[in-house]
Amino acid sequence: MTELVQKSESYIFNLFKEELPGIYLYHNYLHTNRVVESVEEIIEHTKMPEKDKEAVLISAWFHDSGYIHGHENHEEKSVKYAEDFLKNENASGELIDKVRRCILVTKNGSQPSDLIEEIIRDADSSHLAKEYYKDVSELLRQELNLQGIASYSAKEWRNENVKLFTEEHQFYTEYAIHNWSPKKNEHLIDLLKKNKKGKKKRKKEELKAKLKAKYKNESPERGIQTLYRVTLRNHIKLSDIADTKANILLSVNAIIISLALANLIPKLDAPSNKHLLFPSLILVLFSVASIILSIMSTQPNITGGKFTKEQVDKKKVNLLFFGNFYKMPYEKYQNAIDQVIEDKEYVYKMLTKDLYLLGVVLKRKYTLLQITYIVFTIGIILSVIAFIIAFWGMEWVEEVSKTEIIK
Repeated sequence: MTELVQKSESYIFNLFKEELPGIYLYHNYLHTNRVVESVEEIIEHTKMPEKDKEAVLISAWFHDSGYIHGHENHEEKSVKYAEDFLKNENASGELIDKVRRCILVTKNGSQPSDLIEEIIRDADSSHLAKEYYKDVSELLRQELNLQGIASYSAKEWRNENVKLFTEEHQFYTEYAIHNWSPKKNEHLIDLLKKNKKGKKKRKKEELKAKLKAKYKNESPERGIQTLYRVTLRNHIKLSDIADTKANILLSVNAIIISLALANLIPKLDAPSNKHLLFPSLILVLFSVASIILSIMSTQPNITGGKFTKEQVDKKKVNLLFFGNFYKMPYEKYQNAIDQVIEDKEYVYKMLTKDLYLLGVVLKRKYTLLQITYIVFTIGIILSVIAFIIAFWGMEWVEEVSKTEIIK
């Protein structure tokens, strides 16, 4: 490596470090260094004059320096940096001309005219045949996106790379053709496989979507099944709510009766507490009535538990309700269910009947609950009024008695 090449390396390192914007994820010092290494790899296996080696190495260091001022016409800007540097170093006009030609030939679509131009062209695209190709390719995609030049999806980027590999790019030097082309072809095959896999996946998804839409359009039963499922679930939830409310009323009234039996009723035999007899009786009676009504609202209604084959044949029995089959042998029930499953109309008929009977049970539960709440509320109100009257009346009697005694 000549002294001028070393100075070029130091100059570019400091230039990129101080002035290159951070959005250049691909066209930066690392890329430049990789290109220089690729140039060194080629010239190491190529017979050529030392002056040409020096020229192509300097070109490699400067070929992307113009990115400091933007991606547009960066090759011409890179030439300006190289010329200013070389003139400052008193380089020969021949060297400056070679460097200029090498930098300009890196522009997309340019064709090399001699060996040094072929070397810089191959080195600049050497990443297409390197192990790190996928990584640097993704960096280039992100760089284009950050600059607002182009925004490619992963699929679009693969297609762009396939187009580059098959239609636009080629290696020129003998070394690159023999040593880099095989790896480049491996990357191309990998891209084609991924594209093929992506196409299969898309076709599969499209077919799946079509079948799903077709099944949805041709099968209105799904909506019917959803209707039954949601309605039955809502009925069961309402039944659970009714049972919970009944249990709450049972618990509250049981506590009231327990307190009355433990603390109030034993004291009623005393003459001084006789005025509390009637209020206590009201409280206990209404609490007992509330308990009875709560029990009635939760009381199950179990039927005979048997059915006949004639009922199944005539579709007169609901096999979904346990009260119609719990006394039947399993084999007969299984045969009846098998017969029902084969008849879709019978299935819907049973579901409808089950839904209707659940509604009837709910009506009975909520009617009894409503009566229970009314009885409980009236009992509490009457008890409180009775206790107030009892205590107020007792005080009035005592006051009248005292007045009579004084007289």
